[in-house]
Amino acid sequence: MAPWLVMLALSKCAKSKQDSRSHKLAFSPFGFAGNDKATLEYMREAEVKHSRLAMLAVVGWPLAELFDKPIADAAGLPTALTKTGASPSILNGGLEKIDAAYWAAVAILGAIIEIERMKVMEAKGKSYVAGDVGFDPLGFMPKDEGGKKEMRTKELKHGRLAMMAILGFVVQEAL
Repeated sequence: MAPWLVMLALSKCAKSKQDSRSHKLAFSPFGFAGNDKATLEYMREAEVKHSRLAMLAVVGWPLAELFDKPIADAAGLPTALTKTGASPSILNGGLEKIDAAYWAAVAILGAIIEIERMKVMEAKGKSYVAGDVGFDPLGFMPKDEGGKKEMRTKELKHGRLAMMAILGFVVQEAL
């Protein structure tokens, strides 16, 4: 990317502040990062959450299209895919096939996860880093600070790519 384009897109916050947690310079082309540190941290937390959901969705979307019919047939349930074999979504329809109990379970699970995150955030206080909720069942997070910083940067970059990939999935299935 051209250096002048990057400089053109930097917000006021990004020009004057450095985010030492995972990036040398905060990049906010539309100024979403705000003008203060609290807004920047809030938006970083939101970005990490959306990144993690997108990474799960990038794996789940094609797997749902591949295995929905065989699993539904084996369980004696109707398939949730659309007539064209696509995953149900707002743009291509099919969401009416999904039971309301499923949506309730998803909302309850999301609320539980958010409450636990808030507890961790409150317990860690000022030492809390966006997305650091202490959940690492596979032990991917390095123990040293340099390794943690690098891993957070990788997660953010992969998450941003996953968000764009999901956008591509949605557009492709809508057309």
